[in-house]
Amino acid sequence: MMAAAKPHSGLGRGLGDLFARTDEDSGPGAKSVPLQDGSYFAELPIEQVNPNPRQPRTVFDEDELEELTASIAEFGVLQPVVVREAGRKRFELVMGERRFRASQRAGKETIPAIVRATEDESLLRDALLENLHRADLNPLEEARAYQQLLEDFGCSKEELGRRIHRSRPQISNTLRLLNLPSSVQLKVAAGVISAGHARALLGLGDPRSQEILADRIIAEGLSVRTTEEIVAMGEGRTPTSRAPRGPRPPSEHEADLARSLSDHFDTRVKVDIGRDKGKIVIEFASGEDLERILAVIDQRQL
Repeated sequence: MMAAAKPHSGLGRGLGDLFARTDEDSGPGAKSVPLQDGSYFAELPIEQVNPNPRQPRTVFDEDELEELTASIAEFGVLQPVVVREAGRKRFELVMGERRFRASQRAGKETIPAIVRATEDESLLRDALLENLHRADLNPLEEARAYQQLLEDFGCSKEELGRRIHRSRPQISNTLRLLNLPSSVQLKVAAGVISAGHARALLGLGDPRSQEILADRIIAEGLSVRTTEEIVAMGEGRTPTSRAPRGPRPPSEHEADLARSLSDHFDTRVKVDIGRDKGKIVIEFASGEDLERILAVIDQRQL
């Protein structure tokens, strides 16, 4: 399997970044180097792509479609659609109906696409997983590739982790980066702030606070540890500011334990060690999430 091309700036093109480029890979219709199964990446003229006549989904949420249209108008299509050849310079959509419709609404002339060379969907999925294992992607490109494999190809986190030698918590934490505002994602993709900084920012309550602290990280050269302390003490505070009854920042030992437990349980965990006693707080999003965490605890006891 060939090595993937060097990652580019911006938010990334998801699975499109797993294809090796050629010197001629520019402009509409230009092809990348094919994968072993014959699939290749190309920027296709959108007029050459036909919708999938067997698309089972006929109703799309209008607000979500408008939001995606606005995103594509500003940033372009971040995850390629999947198509198959349907004649000379004609293609039929296989996956990515919402991206295709939103691109049309946004007035895009081309759309990034993976052109599938076989009817066997699993062959393309396996080829992409193989390239993902070898690719040198920035954290946002990696997260988008994970997301597309999970959504478009029905790939589970367990299978993904097994194939690329990552734990399920590592994959989940990478995917959480996609919850950050677009402006912060751009900073991560460009390498201006690290993935560690970005994970710390996720602890803030709203996108605006995340954007403000991201700017501080750059302007003041804040470390990941300092960023975590700011988040732990509350929005808008510095590591040295002390509110009369505010919570103390966690010690290095507490922070290390919290990170380890957060990775293990795939959720936010707080550790507070007092002089005589302490407590561990495990957050959960729903009853189903609580059952998942309890199952993890039960497994650890076996």
